[in-house]
This record gives sequence, C-alpha cells and structure tokens, in this order.
Amino acid sequence: MSENKPDNAGVSGSASSPSASPAPSGATAGAPNAGATHAEAAASLPPSHEDAVQSAIKNGVTTAAEVAAVKSSTDEPESASAVTPTDRLAARQRDAAEARSSAAASTAMQEAAVHEREARRAGPRAPRPEITKAAPSAPPLTSSEPLAGELTTSTDDTAAAETGPASTARPAGAPPPGFGAAPDFTATNPPPPNALPPSPPRYLRQTDSAWSVFGRIVAARARQLFDRAGQRITQRTLRIGVSARIFHPEPGAKGLRGKTLQYLEESIAHWVMSRDVLVFMIPTVGHQGMLHPSNIRLRDYAKHLDGLLLQGGADVSPQTYSENAISHEWPGDRVRDMYELELLHEFIESGKPVLGVCRGCQLINVAFGGTLYQDIATDVPTAGAHVNENYDQHRHGVHFPDGSTLVNMFPGRRDAIVNSIHHQAVKTLGRDLNIEAVSASDGLIEAVRYRRAPFVMGVQWHPEFHRAGGPELLDCTPLLDTFLRVARETRF
Repeated sequence: MSENKPDNAGVSGSASSPSASPAPSGATAGAPNAGATHAEAAASLPPSHEDAVQSAIKNGVTTAAEVAAVKSSTDEPESASAVTPTDRLAARQRDAAEARSSAAASTAMQEAAVHEREARRAGPRAPRPEITKAAPSAPPLTSSEPLAGELTTSTDDTAAAETGPASTARPAGAPPPGFGAAPDFTATNPPPPNALPPSPPRYLRQTDSAWSVFGRIVAARARQLFDRAGQRITQRTLRIGVSARIFHPEPGAKGLRGKTLQYLEESIAHWVMSRDVLVFMIPTVGHQGMLHPSNIRLRDYAKHLDGLLLQGGADVSPQTYSENAISHEWPGDRVRDMYELELLHEFIESGKPVLGVCRGCQLINVAFGGTLYQDIATDVPTAGAHVNENYDQHRHGVHFPDGSTLVNMFPGRRDAIVNSIHHQAVKTLGRDLNIEAVSASDGLIEAVRYRRAPFVMGVQWHPEFHRAGGPELLDCTPLLDTFLRVARETRF
C-alpha cells in the first residue's frame, strides 16, 4: 500500500480512514478490498469532490459504482460548487438578451404588417421597413455593455425621436402607441397629404357635377351601342333592288304569252353581283282589279333595300312627258313608266342611291320634267347612228365635259368609247340635272346626274356589256363601286 501514499497525500485522514479496515463479512470473496476501493475512488476525485465522497462513505456507500454515481451527480455538468456567481449572472444576461431580441423581431414584423396595410389603404405603397433578426446567441456581456436588442441613444437623439415618425421614435422592442387598445370605429383616418393628387384628374372639369358626369357616362354608353349597331349595319351585305321589265300579254295568245311576265336581264344582275351584292328584282305592286290584294307598297322596298338600279328595256311613253307619239311604232310602256317613276321617287325620298341604265337614264330625265327625242334618226337627222342590228356590239365615242363627276371616277380620262343601243335620247334637260357625258360625234346627252341627292345618275350606254366588248370599251367598274359605296354610306 506504500505506492498509494503519494496519491493520497492531499487527502487528510487517509491512513486512519475506516476504508483501510477489512471488508465486512457480507462482501464477496472475489471482490476487491472495500478499503482499497474507497481509497482509490477518493484519490481519483478532484479536491472539490472530497466532501461529497467522504460524506457518501460515511453514509454507507461501499462500492465503486455507488461512488461513481455520487461523482456523476456532481460532475455533469460541472459541480455547483465549481460555478461562480459571475458565470451565473452572464448566463442569465445572455438568456435575457436572446428573449428580448426575439421579442423585438416579432414586434418589428407585426409593425411592418400594420404599416403595409395602412399604406395600401392610404395610397402609394410605402417601403417596407427592413427587419434584422438578432443573432441566436451572444457572448457574455459585462454590466457596462448594452444588452442585445436595446436601443442606445443620446439625450438629443431621444428628443428627436419623440418628435419624429412613429416608426423611428420607438425602440425596436417597444410596442406601437395605442397597441392593445380597443379600436375607435367613429374616428376618421384621412389619407396622408402626399397621397392626394395635386390637382383634379383630367377627365373632370371645373364645372362638373354628379349629373354632368352621369350624363357623359350615359352618352358614352349610347355611342357604344350605336357604334355596335352601325358596325352590324355596315358589315351587312348590300341589297340592291332592280326594277322589273314587263312583258304584257299578247291578245289571243295562249300559255305564258297570255300572262303578264316580269323579269330582269341576266347580264345586269351579274354585273351588280360581281361585287358580292345581293340583287332583288322589285315587282309591280297592287292596283285596282288585282287578284291577290296586299298591303305591300314600293316604299317598303325602298325602306329595306340599299339602292335601286333602273334597267333598260322598252321606250318611255310620250304620254309620260306630255307629248303625243309621232309613230305607232314607239308607243312606249306607260304601265312600266308609272311603276318605275313611283319607285324612283320612293328611293330618292329615302336617301338611297339610284343608277339608271339606258331607259333608266331617260326615265330620270323625264321624272324631273325633261323630254326625249322619240326617235333620233327622225328628230335629229344630222346625228350619228346610235343603234343597229349588232345590238351590244355597236359603239361610239363619248366626252366628259367640265364639271362632270365622271372625270373624278375615271382619272385622266376625258374621252371614252361606249356601246350604243338606243334610238331615243334626252332632248330637254330636266330641272336640277347636270350633263355628265355627251356623244363625241353629235353632242347628244349620254349621261345625267341629279344635283340634290347623294347619287342619282343615269348613263345612256350599257356598262354590263363593256367587259365582254373588249378592252377598248370603258371599264365601268368605278361607276359601280361609287354607286355601291354611296349605298353603304346611306343605309342608315
């Protein structure tokens, strides 16, 4: 046991300790000596644990395991006797600093949310305050250093913070003024001055009232509805009416020749339809003695159609312009005259355009009080031939005088070649009519226009035959396009 003395030199009473006595009778034979066990355990403990171990031995602790249990109760963590008061104060300060930093971060986030809601309600969005989260741990602080999360300001800074904005006057950990108080629902919260516009918006006028603004809203909605309706009307396919040719029954004839027939020539319909236009032949309407009475009148056609085309055919009766026929060969068609004159006036009163071809040109002149040469060869012997057996193959030159709208329709053209299939012609010009074209050889009127309407024009030639007649004939597509354009513009 002499080798254990240096280790136990610092342990008072180790030589005379009861641990050196023989083991009690209850100890096992193979177990180490109890005294040696106590001495080794005591020698391995630091001086700070001697009192605890000696007290345990006195209280009956006899084994190394029991002594180790006493040691662990004082070593993990360090024995309370080894923790100084300064360490305990530093730990408490560190815990308090962490708690205050966490509270300050939570309060700052709550204030930022409140400010963001107020800024969204007031106007332009205010910049969101930057939130800096405190470090999770901080080194021990001395009593002279400020704790984490505390605001250190001088006396001047504190005074300035009390008079400044609320977001900068409060410490980071302090709640906003009035936080937790019951809301006052009667209080008004006007927007900040910088949220109001410097001047009234441009859509308001100085003299505006609630009624004037309401009136402008109603007017705008009405314009929108009219624009939509106008768009539907203008995009609708044009509907052009064509006056009917009339075949009167022949005395004593059977079958169709014994019936009144109304028809149109195919070439005139196809010429108008070449511009994707719907063509409707307008039949005659009721007169006394008809078999099937109806309330439909020609004004109904003028109301629902977009324009009128008067096609060629039989001569105009001399009775229509208050003259007598100079020959029984040219009696004209008095029934068709009355039908087409009524149709013409209905379309003119409706503001719809009218285009007359050959007979249609002569009828327009008669409708406004003009007269006709019943036969050019008889009435004007010096005139050139305006009709022969070749029908649509016969042609002659025309000239557009000054003031003629045909000059604008055919830019750069003052002379042209047209076909000629008529033995009657305009004699006395009707009122409010302009001469649009004359024959180049004899000066006979070849086209007229009514000045008091958007478009009422008659041409003595047949424009529907010109394309088949060859390139030397005047291409009358601009004439058709002008007629249809006015029909589209006046369809309201």
